[in-house]
Amino acid sequence: MIQILTERPAWKALEEHYQTIKDLHLRQLFADDPDRGGRFTAEAAGIYLDYSKNRLTAETLRLLVQLAEECGLRERIDAMFRGDRINSTEQRAVLHIALRAPGHEQILADGVDVVPEVHAVLDRMTGFADQVRSGQWLGHTGKRIRNIVNIGIGGSDLGPVMAYEALRHYSLRDMSFRFISNVDGTDFAEATRDIDPHETLFIICSKTFTTTETLANADAARRWMLDKIGDFRAVRKHFVAVSTNAGEVSEFGIDTANMFGFWDWVGGRYSMDSAIGLSTMIAIGPQNFRAMLAGFHEMDAHFQKAPFDQNLPVLMGLLAIWYNNFFDAQTIAVLPYEQYLKRFPAYLQQLTMESNGKSTTLDGARVDYHTSPVVWGEPGTNGQHSFYQLIHQGTRLIPCDFIGFCEPLNPLGSQHDLLMANLFAQTEALAFGKTLDEVKAEGTPGWLCPHRSFEGNRPTNTLLVERLTPHTLGTLVALYEHSVFTQGVIWNIDSFDQWGVELGKALAKRIMGELENMGSTGGDSLKHDSSTNTLICRYSAKKT
Repeated sequence: MIQILTERPAWKALEEHYQTIKDLHLRQLFADDPDRGGRFTAEAAGIYLDYSKNRLTAETLRLLVQLAEECGLRERIDAMFRGDRINSTEQRAVLHIALRAPGHEQILADGVDVVPEVHAVLDRMTGFADQVRSGQWLGHTGKRIRNIVNIGIGGSDLGPVMAYEALRHYSLRDMSFRFISNVDGTDFAEATRDIDPHETLFIICSKTFTTTETLANADAARRWMLDKIGDFRAVRKHFVAVSTNAGEVSEFGIDTANMFGFWDWVGGRYSMDSAIGLSTMIAIGPQNFRAMLAGFHEMDAHFQKAPFDQNLPVLMGLLAIWYNNFFDAQTIAVLPYEQYLKRFPAYLQQLTMESNGKSTTLDGARVDYHTSPVVWGEPGTNGQHSFYQLIHQGTRLIPCDFIGFCEPLNPLGSQHDLLMANLFAQTEALAFGKTLDEVKAEGTPGWLCPHRSFEGNRPTNTLLVERLTPHTLGTLVALYEHSVFTQGVIWNIDSFDQWGVELGKALAKRIMGELENMGSTGGDSLKHDSSTNTLICRYSAKKT
C-alpha cells in the first residue's frame, strides 16, 4: 500500500523544520553564512542555478532530498526512462525523452526500440523542411512557399509558438510564420489577412485529426485557399499533416506522403520536439532543430543520473514543493529577462498546470494537500512596471524564477548590461528588502517610511545561461519538464493525463448541437441549469 504523503517521516520532519525556519530572514541567513551565495548553487547543461536566495538551510535541503527518496523519485525516473507505463490512467509509457535520444541509444516501449522510428520521422521532417526552405517545394500554381501557418491547439500550438518566438533570431527572415489555435474566427482572420494563398503552406497538427477546434480552423483554411485558387487538387500542395490518422488526413485532401506521425507515448504538452515541431524546423533549419534536441537530451541525461542535491530539475521541483505545501504559496512567477522568451511563461502554464492540476492520487484517493501552483509571468523589464509592486510589497508570498543570459543576441550599446543589472537588482531587493531604519536614515518623513520600506524575504531562483541558442532552449524546456515530473511524483499524481479538459469539451459539443437546432425547437428542449439555459437562449436571440 502506498504511504500517504503527509504521513511520511520526511514530510513530518519538514513540518517541524518549517516551524523553526518560517520566520528566519534571508538577511540573517546570508549574515550567518558569508559564502552562502556560492554554496547553494548547481550547474549542468550550460545552466547555472543560484538558489541561495531561498528560505532554506542545509537541513531543509537534506529533508527535501529525503522526501524525494521516500517517495521513490529515483525509481520513478528509472521507470520513465525504461519505458514503463507510468501514465497509469491511460496505460501509456511516457517517452518524450525518446524524441531527443541520439540514434545509438535504445529506449523501449512495450519491448520495441522506438529510437529508430523517431529518427526516421526526423529524417523525413528534415527532407521536407529543406525542400520548403530552399524553394524546391512549390504551391499548386508554381509559386514558392513564403508563409507557414501552423494550425493546432494546446501543446500543438503553445510549443511551436514558444519555440518560434524564442528562436526567431535564428529563423528565415524571407518567410513568415503564423499560428492559429483559437476557434474564435478572429484568430484565423488576422493570421491570414495579409498573406497570399498561392504562397501559403498550412501544417495541421492533430494526432487523431478529430480535434474539434483544430479541424474547424483547418476547414476554414481549406475554404479560404480554395476560394482563391479554385482547384481542390491544390490541397495536396498547400496542406501537410502532423497526425496518425491516415484515413481522415486523406479524406481531408492531404497526401499521406506528407503526413508526419508521432506516438501515444508523446503527450501534447511534451511534443514540441516531435513532428509537432515541423514549423520550428522549417523556421530555424534542421541543423538548429537537432541542436535543440541535443540540449533536451543533455538535460535528460543530467536528470537521470545526477545526485538529487545537485540535480537541477529535482532541486527546482523540491523548492516548488517547499513553498507550495509548507509556505502556502499559491503561485510561481517565471520572469525571463530576454524578449525572445516572451511566450515561455505561457508555455510553462500548460506544462505545469495541465500536468499537475490534479486532486486525485495514483490510487484514486482524494489528496489532502495542495498540488500545482498557478504559473504566470512576463519578460523583464516590462513586468517591473506592471506587477512587481505586488511581489515586493503585497500580502502574498510569490516565489520567482529569474532567467538571464550573459551574452545578448542583439547588442545595443550598454542596454544588455542595463537589463541584467535590473535582474540582479530585483533578486537582491526581493531577498533583503529595505528596513524602516534604513528608510529613516535616508531622511524620509516619518509618515512616509512605512510606505517606502520593503519586508524582503521573498524567495527567488536565478537561472544564468551564456546565450539563448537552440541548444539552450532545449535544456531550459527539459529542465522544467523534469521539475514538473518531480513534483508530480512527490504528490503521487499522474502528471501525464488531462481528464480535466474532457467535461467542458463534451458539454460544448452538446450545446453546439442545441444552438444549431434552436430555430426549430426554441429553448424548451434545453436541459441545463437555469443559468446556462438562459445564457443559451439570450445568445441565440441576439446573435446575427
